[in-house]
Amino acid sequence: MSSPSIKDALEGKLDDKQLSAKEQHQIYSKDNEKEDFTLEELKLKWEAFLKRLDDRPNLQSTLSNLPELKEDYQLILEIENTVQEDLIGTIKPELVSWLRKELKNSKIQLNAIITEKVKGRIIYSDAEKYDELLKENQGLALLRQKLNLDFGQ
Repeated sequence: MSSPSIKDALEGKLDDKQLSAKEQHQIYSKDNEKEDFTLEELKLKWEAFLKRLDDRPNLQSTLSNLPELKEDYQLILEIENTVQEDLIGTIKPELVSWLRKELKNSKIQLNAIITEKVKGRIIYSDAEKYDELLKENQGLALLRQKLNLDFGQ
């Protein structure tokens, strides 16, 4: 692979050919390369890759969580839904190839797992808001009584 010349760029003679994921894999992955790395090194490289995605905020947000490092260099990334899974699918080959190259380990694999997040109950009415605040501070009931406050329905 050669880099483009400035002269060719100015004359419009650039070859805009992008490397496919398969070509990137072949270039960056060496089957015999298996250098150990720490979670801290992974974090640094992961964050460096995220900086490259400034023009894709949805993907950047999806990849904002650091994956968990398991046995045999398996990276497990927890996501919330299938939309995020599709987003990761668009960049996964490039990401894995880049991590393999940067961390010098051809055994790295990335798996996305959809996990359910427990969401709290949504509070709508004034009475529900009051009840939630009352759980945090019992003195609120005394204050409401002394000031003779009501919800004004």
